[in-house]
Amino acid sequence: MAKEKDKISKSQASEYTAKDITVLEGLEPVRKRPGMYIGNTASEGLHHMIWEVVDNAIDEAMAGYCKNIVVRLLPNRMISVTDDGRGIPVDIHKKAKKSALELVMTKLHAGGKFGDSGYKVSGGLHGVGVSVVNALSKYTKAEVKRDGKLWIQEYERGKPLKKVAPKGSAKGTGTTITFQADPEIFTVLDFNLETVHDHLRQQAYLTKGVKISAIDERDPKLVTSYNFYFEGGIASYVKHLNNHVEPKNENIFYVDKEEADTRVEIALQYSNEYNENIFAFANNILNAEGGTHLIGFRTALTRSLNNYARKQGYLKEKDENLSGEDSREGLTAVVSIKVVNPQFEGQTKAKLGNAEVKPIVDAITYDALNTWLEEHPRDGEAIIGKCVLAQKARIAAHAARETVLRKGAFEGLTLPGKLADCSTRDASRSELYIVEGDSAGGSAKQGRNREFQAILPLRGKILNVERARLDKMLANNELKSLVIALGTNIGEQFEIEKLRYDRIIIMTDADVDGAHIRTLLLTMFYRYFPEIIRQGHLYIAQPPLYSIKKGKEVTWLYSDTDLEDYKKKNKILEQDLIITEETETDETENATAETAESKQPEKSAKLNIQRYKGLGEMNPEQLWETTMDPASRIMKKVTVDDATKADEIFDILMGSEVAPRKQFIHSHAKSVKNLDI
Repeated sequence: MAKEKDKISKSQASEYTAKDITVLEGLEPVRKRPGMYIGNTASEGLHHMIWEVVDNAIDEAMAGYCKNIVVRLLPNRMISVTDDGRGIPVDIHKKAKKSALELVMTKLHAGGKFGDSGYKVSGGLHGVGVSVVNALSKYTKAEVKRDGKLWIQEYERGKPLKKVAPKGSAKGTGTTITFQADPEIFTVLDFNLETVHDHLRQQAYLTKGVKISAIDERDPKLVTSYNFYFEGGIASYVKHLNNHVEPKNENIFYVDKEEADTRVEIALQYSNEYNENIFAFANNILNAEGGTHLIGFRTALTRSLNNYARKQGYLKEKDENLSGEDSREGLTAVVSIKVVNPQFEGQTKAKLGNAEVKPIVDAITYDALNTWLEEHPRDGEAIIGKCVLAQKARIAAHAARETVLRKGAFEGLTLPGKLADCSTRDASRSELYIVEGDSAGGSAKQGRNREFQAILPLRGKILNVERARLDKMLANNELKSLVIALGTNIGEQFEIEKLRYDRIIIMTDADVDGAHIRTLLLTMFYRYFPEIIRQGHLYIAQPPLYSIKKGKEVTWLYSDTDLEDYKKKNKILEQDLIITEETETDETENATAETAESKQPEKSAKLNIQRYKGLGEMNPEQLWETTMDPASRIMKKVTVDDATKADEIFDILMGSEVAPRKQFIHSHAKSVKNLDI
C-alpha cells in the first residue's frame, strides 16, 4: 500500500511542470484578484478607488506643493480628482523607455515614493494606488499640466489607447485623473455622496491649510458643491467629534512638533461621556487597529495625568495610580503622525509597526501635556476629577462583576431562570432571541424550535447604558441576566470565544416602544459588546405588520411599503380593504365587515387585513411561521460600516445632552411615515 501511494505521488509530481505556472503581466494580477488591492468589489472597494487617487493629491499637499483638491462626481458614474500639485512627470523614463506618466498609470510599484527625491512623507507607500484604479476602470484619463503644456493619455481597462502626448498649452501645474469603475469587476457602481464627504472632511482635518472640494454634477440641473478647509487641523476635528457632548476641558489640548524626521500632531478633549474615542493616523491613513504611535500616546497620557494628580494633591499617598482605563474615560483624541518610512501591517494599513515611533510620540506627548496642564489649571482640575471618578467607578464595577461571577460559580454557573435555553450545546448552531415582554416571550417559547432556539424575555425598557457606568449596569437585573446568558463576560474580561450562541436576535414590537427598546439594546451591544457586532453575531428580527386573508390563503406583509406594493400589484382599492387590529373583538370585526361589505361594489376584493402591533398578539404558530422559522423568516444583520458616524448617532440619541437630540428629531421628523404612538 505504501509503494502504491508513492507511485501516485510521483505521477502527480511529474504532471505538475513549468507549464502550470501562470505569470500575470502588467495589471493583470489586479483584475484577477481585485480584493487583494481594494478590499472588495462592493461599495467599500468602489469608494476606495477615490481614496487611492485622493491620497496621491494629499501626498503632494503634505510635501508642500498642493493647496487645492477637487473631487467631482460626474454623469455616467464617472469620477475626477484634480490637484494643483507639481503634476505627474511626463518625460521619458531612461530604463523603461516610455513616459513616466504611462509607467505610473500602468505598472504596479512605480511611483515617486520609493526613492529619496519624490516624497519625504507619503501615505501610498505600497505604490499601487493610481495603477490599481486604472486597472479596475472601464475607462481612465490622465491629464497633467507641466512645462506650460497639457499632457493627456487615455486607457481602457488599464491599457493605454495612445501614447502620452501634449494637447495645447496650460497655465500652472497639476494632475486630473478621471475614471469610470468597470462593471465587469464591481457589484456596486453608484457612489455615495455622504461617504465621499465624510472621507474628504477627515482628510481636510488631517491636512490643515489645504482646501478640498466635492462637487456633485451627476444631475446637471442640480449641481451641489461642498468645501472643506480647517486651519485648526485636528484640533478642529476633535471639536467636531465632540459637537454633541458636553466637554470637561473648555480648551482643547493641541501639540504639533517634529523630532527625528517624525512629525507628531495630537489633539484631545474630555467630555462627560463614559466611552473613549481615539483615532490614530499615520501619514493621513486611519490605523483602525492602532499601532506604536497609539501605544506611545496612551502611555504618556496616563503617566502625565498621574504625575499632575500627585503633584497637585488630587491623588493622596495612599491612593492607587490612575489606570489607563481611568485616564481615557470620556476622552476624544486624534493622534496623527507623519513618518518617512512607515511600516504598515498588511495592504489595508490597519496598524503601524514602526518601533522608533513609540518613544518619540511618548516624549512629545508627555512634555507637551505636562506644560499644558500647568498652564490650564481649571481644565487640569476638571480632567483629573473626571479620571478619579472613573477610577472609583472601575473599582465598584470590578466588585459588581466579581459578584456576578461569584454568584454564577456558587450556583454552578446557573443561567437566568427566565431564560428558556436550547437543548444543543453546539454554539455554532444555536441562537438567542431577546424578546420584549412576557406575553411575547410566552408565544416565542411555545413556537420556537427547542433544539437550537433559546428565548430570553425582558421586562420593560432596560437601562440606558450611554448614561451609566458598568457598575450600575451590572446592578440592573435585566442586563445582568443578559450578560450571564451570553457567556462572554464583560469589560476587560470579555472573551468572544465563550459566546454561547452564534446568532443573537433582538425581537421587539413594531411600535415606538419596541423601537426604543431595540435602540437601548443596540446601545448596550455597541458600547459593551462591540466584538459581537464586528463578528456578525447580532441580528434584528422582522415580524410582519399585516396578514391578508383571502379565503384560506394568508399573505404576510412586513411593512407599509409592502402593503402599498401588494395593493398596486393586485389592483386593490382602499375601499376594498377591511383593516382590523388583532386585539379587536370578533363582534367588532364582524360589524365592521358587514358595514364595509354593504358599501362594496359587486367586484370588491373583500380582503380582510389584520394589523399586528405586538408580538404577543400572534399565536405561537404564527410567530414561528413569520419570524422564527429559518426557512421563511427575514432578519437584518447589524453592522457598523462607519464607527465615527455610529458613535455620533448613539451620542445624539442616547446621551445626556438634550439639545442635539431635539435638533435631530426636528431634522428627521418629516421623513417618518405612519408613526404609531
